[in-house]
Amino acid sequence: MSRTFQVLTLNKISAAGLKRLPVGRYVTGDDIAQPDAILVRSCDMHEMDIPVGVLAIARVGAGTNNVPVKQMNARGVPVFNAPGANANAVKELVITGMLLSSRNIVAALDFTSGLRGDDETLHKLVEDGKKQFSGTELRGRTLGVVGLGAVGRLVADAALGLGMQVIGFDPEITVDAAWGLSSQVKKAHSIEELLRHSDFVTLHVPLLDATRNLIDDKRVAAMRSGAVLLNFSRDAIVNEDAVVAALHNKHLRCYVCDFPSNKTLGNERIVALPHLGASTAEAEENCAVMVAEQLREYLEHGNITNTVNFPNVTMPRESAFRVAIANANVPNMLGQISSALAEAGINIHNMTNKSRGDMAYTLVDTDSALPPELIAHLAAIPGVLRVRDLPLEKEA
Repeated sequence: MSRTFQVLTLNKISAAGLKRLPVGRYVTGDDIAQPDAILVRSCDMHEMDIPVGVLAIARVGAGTNNVPVKQMNARGVPVFNAPGANANAVKELVITGMLLSSRNIVAALDFTSGLRGDDETLHKLVEDGKKQFSGTELRGRTLGVVGLGAVGRLVADAALGLGMQVIGFDPEITVDAAWGLSSQVKKAHSIEELLRHSDFVTLHVPLLDATRNLIDDKRVAAMRSGAVLLNFSRDAIVNEDAVVAALHNKHLRCYVCDFPSNKTLGNERIVALPHLGASTAEAEENCAVMVAEQLREYLEHGNITNTVNFPNVTMPRESAFRVAIANANVPNMLGQISSALAEAGINIHNMTNKSRGDMAYTLVDTDSALPPELIAHLAAIPGVLRVRDLPLEKEA
């Protein structure tokens, strides 16, 4: 009989994503007490008592700041995400942010909403008042893109299409990302170089220890006078005190962000949106579909794609018997696993292993089933975090 997986949903998840977890093999809901996996969007899980039986967590989005990743590392639990699934939604909002700032749209809307009088009076007020909202065009301006992942590349392409010059900086850019980047994007050798030459600067990097306060007072001072800073990544990447001070002394023209705070609210030179970056029906559906498919592949076959804490490891099934092992990345682990299987008379049909930082992951296909005592023996090897027996089960 096929195993039924219990999946806890901590937020409302797109129906299109849940449909990728077939009824009969999966039970999903927000009241599951002992889940095998968790689907989460924005819920903060750091204070949550996560059951020990949880095999995986899937974040329906890109960032995983609301998930206790280090705690999951210690348990051998992968944390999946959906990089790039909401990239187009964020790209469109970044372009919107540039237009809002360059054409003084927010102030103009506020002005219009306060108009009173008959049509003749309104016409006169509009003609007299519109001069104060005169803006600039994006065409011919220079956009600096910090971070050239899925979102950064789309923003760069869109800006080029608008007739802008684009400078990019990303020391961690992958080979695939570099291939997908337009040859018209000029390469900056440092953030400071990018800041000096950009009329608009947009940030597309994850929040890590290395990126916290990435734009501090020194880097704000390095920006071109009258520049616009856009932050649709994470609030803590920008030092708000430095930005507010630069706006006050008119070194910066505008700050556009997706993260309102008490320091930014009420400042006429700040456009603060209510975290709308991925808030489109299309993005929510794309993210849900992506993580649901990744979660199913992991639960049923042990394959891993797009996690923030495990290496990507996938292996086509050539046998009905498979074991998946998550372990600390330490010497001789593969030797111990292979020896344990050999001593038990189990022939290895196929095997793959990859590591990522302190974490390693191994898939082993065998020619025969692994007895429970062998699974227990593998789990007892020092450094092994989790062992999963994954016999191939027929579809219902």
